[in-house]
Amino acid sequence: MPNFTDLTGLASVAVVGAAAVALLPGIRRFTLYRLAMLQGAVFVLMLIPFSGMPLAAYVRGATGDLSITALVLLWITLLRPWCNCGVNDASRHALLILVALAALALYPMALGAGAFDPYRLGYGDPLFVSALLLAALAAWLRKLTLIALCIAFAALAWAAGWYESGNLWDYLIDPFVTIYALAAVMIRAVRAPSKPASRE
Repeated sequence: MPNFTDLTGLASVAVVGAAAVALLPGIRRFTLYRLAMLQGAVFVLMLIPFSGMPLAAYVRGATGDLSITALVLLWITLLRPWCNCGVNDASRHALLILVALAALALYPMALGAGAFDPYRLGYGDPLFVSALLLAALAAWLRKLTLIALCIAFAALAWAAGWYESGNLWDYLIDPFVTIYALAAVMIRAVRAPSKPASRE
């Protein structure tokens, strides 16, 4: 029988499939009921065994587990049509910038670009954990709720040993949310309207 980590990992991949339905052409013409039925069908389909394993298991085998940050963003996407749970745009943009900056600092150095490997901090370094919790508190006070929630949920999941990985970084970011964050930040920067020059 699959353990808790496997079950949640498979469910996470199925959530990705359900959330991806919102990207299909013409999906905005669907009623909320039809959208929910379609997303529910995709979720269930990805958990039905094919040749001994569910489709989600094949995907998970290639991608690994998603970070808590990715899951929070996915659930917000799924729930947005149903309730007034859209997050503040400034909070979402700040989170994406933070993810992009963290990834740009983490991945190159973890691959040997520098003498220091920040990935080692994720194995329970007290200063790193304390800095994260202080960052979550500061974000909460500045009403950047999404950052605070992602850090808090990631820290709780790490403390509970939710994933097979014992490194806190794997709960905070992953390659997929990194690619999404980098793309979103760059697109926003390109689309940002240029400010008119001030008149003296």
